[in-house]
Amino acid sequence: MFLIVGLGNPEKKYETTFHNMGFLAVGEAADKLGVKFKKKECEASVAEAFLGGEKVILARPVTYMNASGRAVKQLMAKYKVPPENLLVIYDDFDLPKGKLRIRASGSAGTHNGMRSIIGEIGCSEFPRIRIGIKDPEVNIPIINYVLAEIRREDYPLFAAACSDAADAAIRFARGEDIEHVMSAFNKN
Repeated sequence: MFLIVGLGNPEKKYETTFHNMGFLAVGEAADKLGVKFKKKECEASVAEAFLGGEKVILARPVTYMNASGRAVKQLMAKYKVPPENLLVIYDDFDLPKGKLRIRASGSAGTHNGMRSIIGEIGCSEFPRIRIGIKDPEVNIPIINYVLAEIRREDYPLFAAACSDAADAAIRFARGEDIEHVMSAFNKN
């Protein structure tokens, strides 16, 4: 059993903001797996897939970013998912826009959604995919930036990053070792 969680905010007005990279990427993974987000459970919108006989839960918490950990904790308990089978996809202001960085574990950094997850589940030893959103040309407070609309000219860059994140998540859910996934997708 694997749990792939994309972080974001549930309202339509946030749909194409930088802070919704996780929602967009997990949506792309669902499309690639041919499944839809049909169920609402554990404070999340959920889609189910099977890869190699293994159940994979794709989730978008509806708790808003800063309380994402509530949904993740509930989903992990319901489906008995150990931390090493949890994968979280989210935006990262510390990485250049469009760049992916996959890690087997780590801190929350400056990300409130990740702080919430780590606080709720009590550990940071789970894989994550960060999608870079930093634009050196933009100089506004982080809170305003992450909730800003993605510029139309940047859509192709972020669509490619979300597609790559989805591919990486699917490889992980197929049972590929996170180190192999990292070496395939972490580019300089």
